Amino acid sequence: MGHLSRANLGDTPNGPFERAFDEMVQTLERREEAFRQVEERYRQLVEGIPAVLYAARPDASFATTYISPYIESLVGYSPGEWTGDDDVWSHRIHPDDRERVLADWKRALDDRSAGTSEYRLTTKAGRVVWVRDTRSLSRDSQGRPLEVRGFLVDITEQKRFEEELRQSQKMEAIGRLASGVTHDFNNVLTIITGYSDLLMERLKPGDPLREHVEEINTAGYRATSLTRQLLSFSRKQEWQPGLLDLNAIAANMEFMLRRLIGEDIDLNIATHATLATVRADRSLVEQVIVNLAVNARDAMPTGGLLTIETMNMDLDDTFARLHAGVRPGPYVLLAVSDTGIGMDGETKSHLFEPFFTTKEKGKGTGLGLSIVYGIVKQAGGYIWAYSEPGRGACFKIYLPQVNLPATEPPSEHEPSGQVGEGETILVVEDENCLLDLISQTLIHRGFRVLLAREGAEALTLAQKHEGQIHLMLTDSVMPYMSGRELARRLGGVLPKTKVLYMSGYTGRAMADAGILEAEDKDFIQKPFSADALVRKIRLILDAPPEKPS
Repeated sequence: MGHLSRANLGDTPNGPFERAFDEMVQTLERREEAFRQVEERYRQLVEGIPAVLYAARPDASFATTYISPYIESLVGYSPGEWTGDDDVWSHRIHPDDRERVLADWKRALDDRSAGTSEYRLTTKAGRVVWVRDTRSLSRDSQGRPLEVRGFLVDITEQKRFEEELRQSQKMEAIGRLASGVTHDFNNVLTIITGYSDLLMERLKPGDPLREHVEEINTAGYRATSLTRQLLSFSRKQEWQPGLLDLNAIAANMEFMLRRLIGEDIDLNIATHATLATVRADRSLVEQVIVNLAVNARDAMPTGGLLTIETMNMDLDDTFARLHAGVRPGPYVLLAVSDTGIGMDGETKSHLFEPFFTTKEKGKGTGLGLSIVYGIVKQAGGYIWAYSEPGRGACFKIYLPQVNLPATEPPSEHEPSGQVGEGETILVVEDENCLLDLISQTLIHRGFRVLLAREGAEALTLAQKHEGQIHLMLTDSVMPYMSGRELARRLGGVLPKTKVLYMSGYTGRAMADAGILEAEDKDFIQKPFSADALVRKIRLILDAPPEKPS
């Protein structure tokens, strides 16, 4: 066809053909401009979507024929690099996921169906990202496959949140298990430590049997400590919070830590000069530092550097979005770093799981980091581990700041030196061994004792007793009648009798279960030493009577 012009049409200037021709040209120009605008909007739309749109050949190669520019933001490859290599996609799939993903694609082609897969891609820089791949198969009029079309969405953060949720659920489940076995175990420990305390008080220094009893006593209290540590990661342990200066704690522990890690590891303590105060249990914070130091020591078998740092930090909204569950605000950072062997991603994913360990049999229980995790959570804080193979590890702990000066809590392990003054104590305990032990302990310390094995018997004793009953020491969980119900009924008979609850469960666990209420503040957890029990009883007896509300 020749070139279209007015001369070809035989029209005269300003004739009808000329005007029609001009209108046709203008219409074509408008349509071309409209098409250009649509094309530009489509390009902006495709490039602006935070996802990778792609097309691939529907054969065994799955070679990419089109990829949107967002591929460069996701994995670092330009569209030209991606489409220029038929194998780049399959080679970028994480080795652990590759076989499964290729099988998913082949199955979708065979079934001529859509499909979705979640898998990991390795970026150009070697980082791993999670993607959700949603694809469908386009066909011609004969039903033959033309191409695979789909899009990739970055779900790395979603996967991290899911993993943190699973971790939290695992910790909660183990915590419930630990809390459940605590009651009976602590009753046994109370008997071991209690009777060994009584024997040590009656054996004179130098007695050949005293050394054996001391070993029994020490082992009992070590088991008590282990029980409390087990409860720490479940956040069920009764903790004794104080206003702490982490700088002072680190300084006080320096000598002990140097002995703990050995001479071939250097210790560097770098503290912030004006560190804010935190609220936590001092002994548990010390446990955190010890556990992390032990882990660091084991990760540096040929020596290295252990660094403990403190710093004031403000965690902003951006940090909170990238770290599940974090509340923005002012925190104190406690960081423990080493130059050891480091960890791979698989190890890090199990790091805080109870009983997970990479140490040889007999050299680790797998509880150290679980305990650390629980203690940090109990203090309202957060912990993250950063590590790569061969590049050491860094554990960062964030504890909320408190706008109060730090204080030193009194020690609870010093002998009380306190005794009874002939006051009558009604002891209610359903385990005979414990009942006998507590009876001997209180009589030896100068109290008079009435004994009951359950609630009804205790009420009968109280009604028949002619003198004053100054205090009832009762187990919280008993058959037929709980300690709280017994205290309520006793209040109707002897309203002036004070009450001290005891249990192998923690006070928090019983509050969670509705066995005790917040107002039941007079509570002692088993196992307890004779000194601790007498100290607690003396504190309640000597307190002024409460005014009626």
